[in-house]
Amino acid sequence: MACATSPDRFGGEEGGVAVLDEPRAYPVPPQARTGPLWDALREVMDPEIPISLVDLGLIYDVRQDGGSVEVDLTFTATACPCMAFIHYDIQDRLQREPGVDEVKVIETWTPAWTKSRISPEGRAALKTFGVSM
Repeated sequence: MACATSPDRFGGEEGGVAVLDEPRAYPVPPQARTGPLWDALREVMDPEIPISLVDLGLIYDVRQDGGSVEVDLTFTATACPCMAFIHYDIQDRLQREPGVDEVKVIETWTPAWTKSRISPEGRAALKTFGVSM
């Protein structure tokens, strides 16, 4: 997407064109959760119920810039007693991926997590533990 700007912004007589990133859905929709980082995150389980954080819908986005990775993470509740464990598990798992040197986990509360974010695989796994959604 290109965006025309005024000449003042770039100091040129003819103005300039800024190239902006395509707008992205947020949280990343399930069909777009692909690639090695998402696959690695599928191996990170919720400490209380052995279901991946991705299937629970707790991972909102993953971005990589060189060796740095940022993960947007939410929780089901603000007083989740496992927050520190989850942060550590995400960092530990992603730092085992080739080319990943640093992992930053960013907690986000907007938009709020709802049970509608649980994937069909997550719902099936919850059902095996006697939890219906």
